[in-house]
Amino acid sequence: MIAAYFQSLDLFNKEEIAQIVPLFEYKRLNKNDFFVKENQRCNEVAFIASGIFRSYYSTSSAEDVTYCFRFPNSLIAAYSSFITGGPSVETMQALSPAELWVIKKSAIDKLAAESLVWTKYLKMIAEQQYLELEKRIFQLQKETALQRYMFLLRDQPEFIQQIPLQYLASYLGITQRHLSRIRSEITF
Repeated sequence: MIAAYFQSLDLFNKEEIAQIVPLFEYKRLNKNDFFVKENQRCNEVAFIASGIFRSYYSTSSAEDVTYCFRFPNSLIAAYSSFITGGPSVETMQALSPAELWVIKKSAIDKLAAESLVWTKYLKMIAEQQYLELEKRIFQLQKETALQRYMFLLRDQPEFIQQIPLQYLASYLGITQRHLSRIRSEITF
């Protein structure tokens, strides 16, 4: 699965991929387990083989706000903590049993120091993170909750039913009651 992911990027040759794959370790998380918690340092990145994750932060009034979901075939890390080495401002929690392929930051740093291809890859990841953040900001400022929900349905239809309503509502910036109304308006 890791080899297929790196092959799909069209950056790495077969020899480079053969060197990368053994650096990943298999990890299994149960539902509600944490990949990283707020105030912990994130020193690894994981490829999600299976499972759904939510990223959230706590407000000053101790309210959890879900701002991101991660699905299979994507990477997960508390990115700002990962690049700065500081404590994470977010918590990443498995919403279902999950299988991950994890690589340590030290291994990535070593690869980046030895290979321009890795530097290019890390630049690509940084750009993707920026674009995702910008898209999220624009969604919250320009789109209605219905439009944001429809995007999730269109983008991840097989997983949307597995996400608890309170997390979906938090992600959409609405109450659970409002989300129930939106869901009742949609016909399939």
